[in-house]
Amino acid sequence: MTGKRTPLWQHISSSLSDDIAAGRYQPGDKLPTEAQLAARFAVNRHTVRHALKDLSDQGMVLSRRGAGVFVTQAPTDYPLGRRVRFHKNIQAAGRLPARRILTRETRAGDAEETTALALPPGAMIHVIEGLSFADETPMAYFRSIFPVDRLPGIAAALEQTNSVTRALATCGVPDYTRTSTRITATRATPSHALHLRCRESDPLLYTRSLSVDPDGAPVEFGNTWYPADRVTLTLDHEEMA
Repeated sequence: MTGKRTPLWQHISSSLSDDIAAGRYQPGDKLPTEAQLAARFAVNRHTVRHALKDLSDQGMVLSRRGAGVFVTQAPTDYPLGRRVRFHKNIQAAGRLPARRILTRETRAGDAEETTALALPPGAMIHVIEGLSFADETPMAYFRSIFPVDRLPGIAAALEQTNSVTRALATCGVPDYTRTSTRITATRATPSHALHLRCRESDPLLYTRSLSVDPDGAPVEFGNTWYPADRVTLTLDHEEMA
């Protein structure tokens, strides 16, 4: 009498689970495509999808539309304090930081932007938008806004370096501190989903912050969107005091 056969999708799920447990796929790694897995296990793609859904239900993988299926990872702690520096925060977490600028623009600021930066209506601002990475995984989509008249040369400085700290130093701001941060929850737009490799409407953490120079003049109005499953925002009460 033969025993009951294990469903193929369950065999695939178990095999991939073993691969993950053995470290063949690390947290953040992308799994082979459905087509590659179908060839490996000699099954159709529907069976592969069933197996991947099982892994997703167990919390072992996460599907990101248009990007693939990734092994889940523990969220990275990202401290928020008076001196928030992305590269230092990511390095402190033992990961490799990187930043990619997507757009640069000098234009008249809208009412929200000029109010935040204590500028007269219609004052010129320089805006950069881009992505911050940890180990090649996108951790944040950011929009940083700078006052042009207060920071002559900021556009050129930001062209020469991906570091806001170095760019501000070039413009005569040797140090800057964050005076306020507002944190809210939101959902990923189609654009955010594309850039952050997540699904549309996935939960995001959204922060609005203001940084000032040593004299208290605003130098950066920041807007940042973090995938909620990849980042845990933490507060250092001693530094915030």
